[in-house]
Amino acid sequence: MQAMRLYSFLSFILFTLYLSAQKKPLDHSVYDSWQSIGERIISNDGKWVVYTINPQEGDNELVIQSSDAPYKKTIARGYNVKITEDSRFVIFKIKPFYKDTREAKIKKKKQDDLPKDSLAIVELGKDSIWKQPGVRSYGTPEKSFGWVVYQLEKPLADTGSKIKRPESDYIREIDSLKQVIDSLQVINMAPLPAKKQKNKAEKDFTIIDESPFNSQDLVNEDTTTGGAEAGTDLILKKLPAGEEETFKNILYYNFSKTGTKLLMEVGRNSKDSLSKNYVLLYDIHKRKVDTLSRGGNEFKNFAMTDDGMQVAYVAERDSSAKALQKFYRVWYFKDGMDSAVFLCDKNNIGAEQGMTVSENGSLSFSKTGKRLFFGTTSIQPPRDTTLIDIDKVSVDIWNYKDDYLQTVQLNRLQTDLRKAYLAVYDFTDSLVRQLESEEVPTVFQTNEGDGETFVGVTDYGKRIESQWTGTTQKDIYAIKVATGEKKLVKKDLKGIITQQYVSPTGKFILWYDSKAKNFFAYDGDQTRNITAKINVPLYDEENDVPDDPVPYGVMKWQEGDSAVFIYDRYGAWKVDPIMKANPFLFSGDRKNKIEYRYIQVDAEERFLKEKHPILFRTFNETTKSSGLWEDVFSSEGSFSRLIAISFDSSVSIGPVVKSKDSHSFVFSRENYMSPPNLFISRGADDFVKNPPESSSIEYFVSNPVQLSFIDSQQSKYSWGTAELFKWKAYNGKESTGIVYKPEDFDPKKKYPMICHFYERLSDGLNQYIPPSPTPSRVNVSFFVSRGYVVFAPDIHYGTGHPGRDAYNYVVSGIKALIKKGIIDSTRMGIQGQSWGGYQVVYLITATNLFKAAWAGAPVANMTSAYGGIRWESGLNRQFQYEKSQGRIGASLWEKPQLYIENSPLFHLQKVKTPLVIMSNDADGAVPWYQGIELFTAMRRLGKQVWLLDYNGEAHNLVERRNRKDIQIREQQYFDWLLKGEKPPKWITEGVPAVKKGKDWGLEIVD
Repeated sequence: MQAMRLYSFLSFILFTLYLSAQKKPLDHSVYDSWQSIGERIISNDGKWVVYTINPQEGDNELVIQSSDAPYKKTIARGYNVKITEDSRFVIFKIKPFYKDTREAKIKKKKQDDLPKDSLAIVELGKDSIWKQPGVRSYGTPEKSFGWVVYQLEKPLADTGSKIKRPESDYIREIDSLKQVIDSLQVINMAPLPAKKQKNKAEKDFTIIDESPFNSQDLVNEDTTTGGAEAGTDLILKKLPAGEEETFKNILYYNFSKTGTKLLMEVGRNSKDSLSKNYVLLYDIHKRKVDTLSRGGNEFKNFAMTDDGMQVAYVAERDSSAKALQKFYRVWYFKDGMDSAVFLCDKNNIGAEQGMTVSENGSLSFSKTGKRLFFGTTSIQPPRDTTLIDIDKVSVDIWNYKDDYLQTVQLNRLQTDLRKAYLAVYDFTDSLVRQLESEEVPTVFQTNEGDGETFVGVTDYGKRIESQWTGTTQKDIYAIKVATGEKKLVKKDLKGIITQQYVSPTGKFILWYDSKAKNFFAYDGDQTRNITAKINVPLYDEENDVPDDPVPYGVMKWQEGDSAVFIYDRYGAWKVDPIMKANPFLFSGDRKNKIEYRYIQVDAEERFLKEKHPILFRTFNETTKSSGLWEDVFSSEGSFSRLIAISFDSSVSIGPVVKSKDSHSFVFSRENYMSPPNLFISRGADDFVKNPPESSSIEYFVSNPVQLSFIDSQQSKYSWGTAELFKWKAYNGKESTGIVYKPEDFDPKKKYPMICHFYERLSDGLNQYIPPSPTPSRVNVSFFVSRGYVVFAPDIHYGTGHPGRDAYNYVVSGIKALIKKGIIDSTRMGIQGQSWGGYQVVYLITATNLFKAAWAGAPVANMTSAYGGIRWESGLNRQFQYEKSQGRIGASLWEKPQLYIENSPLFHLQKVKTPLVIMSNDADGAVPWYQGIELFTAMRRLGKQVWLLDYNGEAHNLVERRNRKDIQIREQQYFDWLLKGEKPPKWITEGVPAVKKGKDWGLEIVD
């Protein structure tokens, strides 16, 4: 028997070794098919989970699975999924085949002629699928169930062979529409055949859209011709009976949250110049239509109260198609009215002169419906039509007094032209009050729009210094909504205030003061420092830029504004905003360096409620591992543990989705060796309802059930491991990094190594890194699979010497790793992107350790980059060097020697390491000319250097084809210099411009 066991054991070992030997290294062909989890949702009752499995490129799968795992259904190409509020149906769209869409795009077919999505509905637990082809969009009521609405695509262009519509379709359509009031007859319909008797079994219904269209994109302004934008069929479908009702020529639609009303805009008949567009409100249960407005040029920015009893929108109904100025009005409808009434326009928007209703401002009702918020804008002068194009001067005028540089202004031009300032119409006194303005452009609402006091924030007149500070000082105002009166609360704040900082009811205005390093609360009468008694920092303890550290932030307010929860590094403190009680810590573990961070699983949650379960994600700074805890919040502000999900020291937790009506929740779990798979935590409901008798059991320890299994794609390839590595840097401080080793790592061998870094990466120890074409970083899993060790050291910085700081940590870490005897010190490469690219170039001027270097989008010359522009935003770069990542801490005129010391360009004569630069001509972050300065200098000095410019590409590569290309070149480059492989032609000979687009130079030279 013992011999048999030994034989079995040896057989198992041999079989394992055989499988290991059969694994192959990753190659560039694996990218497209490599899978990941995409969408994930759980039903309100916690019994069903739906998720998608997505390849990087190609056709995905949608999976419907019962949470107890026995039922599982897979549907090809499903996405955009919802589960109805009653946990009974799953609704989703189905994409066309990827190859069909790709082929149509290759043939340059028009958008209307591309393959279209279908809509699908599945009753959970059943196998049958209802499908409808050619669906543009769909939607369901947010807080109700039983209905779905979907909008069809435009019919395909007539190709000469017409398909006859079934006669029963026309009969059904007529009989259905006759059941609603006469105003529905305005809906355009196709010519109908002679009527025949309708079968009583035939019923009607139809509609839905998860992302309702903004009608401003759909309505044509021309009211006098037949060229108006045509709508398409909208179908309201009742579940589960399947009854449908069709509405013709719909441009816009949306459900009320309660699902009782359906708001629609009907387009004009493109074949009838006298037809008009309409705004309709359909009562789904009464099967009744109200016509809110009839005729006009544009209707847009629709809003409804949750119950659909009030509706508002803006409209332009008077101008001609060629009018140089158009003025919009706000229209309003309340249940019981005959039609919508004019509410306000430029003539009655309060005391603000020269303002009008903005066509771009969103409309919304307060929670009670007593207020309507809309946007206003300055009246722009009409366009000058007297000048002809040939006589127009095009010039940008820069003025030193401008709040923003011309580059910023031009970058924001369209946004500024569409800027809308918040105004409110109060139904209690029928008056309009302007809340926002150019001088106070940001207002935070309170009590879901019904608060007495709102909060205004402005940096008006203080913006110039942001050019070199990166931020601005701000004034804070308390605004009485009933009168529009503004009271200055805080002047010249250097700190932070956001909507989350303002208490839900508006009793308190909270802000963080960066100078005082504390939080302050204003109660309407006085301001208090409410965190002075907290004896740990509430700001970034590891801040290493020459600027004030940012706070960890606010977790949540307590119901009734009785307390606010403020984060420190590891947990949160309960703080009394009127300081009657001392702050106390209720979550976090500083002793063991475990962070607790709240996960808001209910998007509408405004504050913490008594006995309300809350979810925390934990992160252990030592092991880099995550966990989940569900607790119950007590009236005293303390917590009692409900659920614990504990993992080993090699797990990272991804997004968490919780069911609405149970303690079940879905999350992804991963580490470097295992891709993110979905798990479900169940069983806590029984624990809560029937707690164990033993007092020693304090909480339910969940053992999550795995739902998805996408690991198999990896099993046939050689992978690797990830482990923490610690060493002492040259400045005497301990540092941490990640060492990635090949799967078949042999400690007796010495491996080629690639070192890549940015700032601090070790918190990502347990993150899965799929083999995908990256924007230009090292593809870690790819190189590890092919026999490289990859080292990612953390870097900590001081002020004034970022290059030297990089040297202290990177070089000391590499030499510590070399001492382990696993790295071939003659075959080491270095790679970085952006700030990492800068550090790569600096390091090759300071050491000859590396045989190959690759720098993406590097800054080579801080003196020229200092005054440059970030073209993606128009911002000047001075603040980056004085206060931010550059970490110089002084201006170019104050400490020019530091700019020269840290600029690789001035030290390139020392370089002996070959370098590849990626510097793209549409880079909006690091100026393209930085790469050119670097390349031309090294070329002048006789150094080995190559520059890749992906035309039209950004700072980080966006186009997938370019990402694939750079991955191939990166492998070829490092394999040549670190493995002795033969180089490709782009390295040895280059690619002349005359061969561009014909020869990519990837061919290996013999």
